[in-house]
Amino acid sequence: MPTIKRYGDTALPALVLLHGFLGSKEDWQASLPVLSQYFHCICIDLPGHGENEQLLPTPGFEALANTITEKVINLGYPQFHLLGYSLGGRVALHIAKYHPQALLSLMLESAHLGLCSTRDKQARLKHDQKWADKLNNMPISLFLSEWYKQPVFADLETNTREELISIRSRNNPQALLHCFQSTSLGLQDNGQKVLKQLHCPTYLLVGEQDNKFSKLAEKWQQKIDLSVIAIPNCGHNTHKAQPQMFAARIIQLLYP
Repeated sequence: MPTIKRYGDTALPALVLLHGFLGSKEDWQASLPVLSQYFHCICIDLPGHGENEQLLPTPGFEALANTITEKVINLGYPQFHLLGYSLGGRVALHIAKYHPQALLSLMLESAHLGLCSTRDKQARLKHDQKWADKLNNMPISLFLSEWYKQPVFADLETNTREELISIRSRNNPQALLHCFQSTSLGLQDNGQKVLKQLHCPTYLLVGEQDNKFSKLAEKWQQKIDLSVIAIPNCGHNTHKAQPQMFAARIIQLLYP
């Protein structure tokens, strides 16, 4: 079964899109009519999501970065623009680390750059283990109900939250669990170091109503040269809340 869907003229510059945890390659649909006019859009299912049954080692970031880059190069694009949302953005940071020569640009949507101290990483691993236990033991719909109660999703309206729970309930809980544990933020490399050494244009997109990531963006900007783009009238998932505006902003950034 296909883990990749492609949209737009194959002669256009490639734009690789990586969804977040619980998502799939279908998550970008609302933005694709606009984006595919300017890019050959390559939407990929992450392991444990959609049609992708790949099992990752733990940690799994390097193996996943290598697999995605190899797939895109084999499609005929040795260089490409890269856009990742949340978990997809954290994966994109590792592609930037291991394959910087492949990137024309890097766009991170609501993505964490990584924890710096061993203490913080250990605390995050404990935190994620609690969620892993819930995912392993709860019915998937109940787990999702708990997941979307987190403060970072506070902007979601009730009907949107219920729609997400319905769609995400189709996922295989054990496949999600494996991906979740192998890509914990506690296992992630320090993305700030990666960005300092990266030579392509880099952007961090955050929703104006996403207090957590807006504050993190300000903190990171004090340490590294990072262009932060605020998307109005949305929270954590900007491409879902404002798909047309999101697509237009991407085009403005890459076609100034």
